[in-house]
Amino acid sequence: MGFGFRVGVPGMRVRVSTRGVRTSIGPRAARLSVGSGGARMSTGLGPFYASSSLSGNRRRTSTRRTTRSRTVAPSVAQLDRARRQAERAQQEAERDAAIAQLRELRRQMTGVHLESFPEAHPPVIPDAPQLSPSWALAEARTFHLQGVGRLARAERAAARRRAEQDAPAYLAAETARLRAIRHQLTDEAEHWWQALLANDEDTVCEAVNTAFSDNPAAGCAVGVDGSVLSVVVRQQDLDSMPAQTPGLTPAGRPTLKNLTKRDRVLWWLTSMGSNIVATLKEGFATAPGITAIDLAVLTRLPDTQRLGFVAYGRWTRRAIESTPWREPEDALRFQDIGQDVACSVTTTASGNLSSAIKPLETSRVPGLQDLLDHAQDEPGAGEPSLADIDVALGAGASPDDRTPLTDPYRIKPFAEWKQETSAGPPPVPATPPALPAALIPGQTLVLPEDAWQGLHVAFSFAGADADLTLFLTGEDGRVTADEDFVFYNQPFSADGAARLLGKQQEGPYSVERATLHLAALPERVRRVAIAINMDVDTGLNCGSLTHAALHMDCVTGAAWAFQPSANPDIRAMVVAEVYRHTVDGLPAWKLRALGQGWADGLDGLARAYGVDVE
Repeated sequence: MGFGFRVGVPGMRVRVSTRGVRTSIGPRAARLSVGSGGARMSTGLGPFYASSSLSGNRRRTSTRRTTRSRTVAPSVAQLDRARRQAERAQQEAERDAAIAQLRELRRQMTGVHLESFPEAHPPVIPDAPQLSPSWALAEARTFHLQGVGRLARAERAAARRRAEQDAPAYLAAETARLRAIRHQLTDEAEHWWQALLANDEDTVCEAVNTAFSDNPAAGCAVGVDGSVLSVVVRQQDLDSMPAQTPGLTPAGRPTLKNLTKRDRVLWWLTSMGSNIVATLKEGFATAPGITAIDLAVLTRLPDTQRLGFVAYGRWTRRAIESTPWREPEDALRFQDIGQDVACSVTTTASGNLSSAIKPLETSRVPGLQDLLDHAQDEPGAGEPSLADIDVALGAGASPDDRTPLTDPYRIKPFAEWKQETSAGPPPVPATPPALPAALIPGQTLVLPEDAWQGLHVAFSFAGADADLTLFLTGEDGRVTADEDFVFYNQPFSADGAARLLGKQQEGPYSVERATLHLAALPERVRRVAIAINMDVDTGLNCGSLTHAALHMDCVTGAAWAFQPSANPDIRAMVVAEVYRHTVDGLPAWKLRALGQGWADGLDGLARAYGVDVE
């Protein structure tokens, strides 16, 4: 180790250290260094430099790169060794994943009986939602103000008054209806609970099968005799069990080893016992009135590949609830705590489990024997078989697959309540009659007398929103009273002979309907104009309408249709009109197709028929 310092001298560099004094003269491109170790000439440019000794016995010239070392490529042997290490690591990872998967599978198959199942209790019916007067008023205002322009102050004030009148009745009706629904639900829940406690067969089987629907080994309750429930369980086939299990090498490393036939049967037997105990525990928890369960296990036999029973017996509630279930091996105790238990897997004289699974003798259980006598794997049409039970149990769904119920406390919309409480004519057909007679602008025809008792009107359209309006005019072509102007804010005339039935969506089209009872119109009404106007808030014109058509029909099936042109210069249009006429000296009603419009919309249309629009 040496110590030193540098001295700054103009034109040269002097370094003084414990090793001596060394002086350098000149730029880096041509530098002369003199001092301890002799004299040396060097030159350098960028990261490279070269030097040559000018004194001493040894002369050498060196050239080297100063910033980084030279990279050496791996040899073929190194690459091969790295490849083998990667393959070995991948194999070990796959082995570890398979070991973890098998351990989890074994835990799931042999630990079902360790779960706890909630005890059944009387159903609790939630209270009906509390409705407030402010809510009812808001619903009523939304309905009555629908379609009323923001600048129509008089109409909006009238709509608010009608909402204030309807809100208390709507609130009282909905509150009473919801209370009645809760009372009905409470009665039904109490009746169901009492039927479950009384071991009603349909009630118990439905409840138990619903509980069994998510079990690993699907079970099915098939009947109730007194306080004894009968259940059939579908156990996993032995052939579908894994063929390997986790183990250790002689050196103590984890590995996979093949299962012996007896070890495989033991795994399968433990899984069956776990499923049996879990089914019994859940059955007793679901049906409080059941004191014992007759259970039979169904599987596909490995030798014949046919369905058969491999275990059956009776287990009491006391035996199941008094036995501690702490370990997977406890599942094998199902044979010790049951009554008249039979199992295909037996113990040999040497104390080992039998490696063969044979079907049980079912003569002691008449129901099972009868089922086996008529069993077929591929039955004919209408013939019950074990294959049907196998499919039903293997589906993992409740045998009584019912559609989920809707919310019983669904609030009835104000519009629906209003429609039910308002007296209206009989409902009109959902769709206009097929093949109506097509009309052209200006065409007239005499309506049949049957149409006087009920002329149904439907205006269908798409592309934009429009409203249907009726004007009941006198001889001068103007309305004689406010009630003769029928529109969205006044949907029917005073006598009810002209009425708007509302707008609804039918597929891609909007359809607004109306009905005219021509025979009931007062004598002062000589003409009814059927008009449409665009929604004033949108600013659109009739050219925005697509597939616009007016359909009319009567009870006899006679029908007429008119398609007005989509004129972009107008915002309101009289599509057609019906008017009084005399034919052969007798009174009649005629229909005329028009299609005439007003550019200023509903205001101009209303003024033309004598209606003052504020």
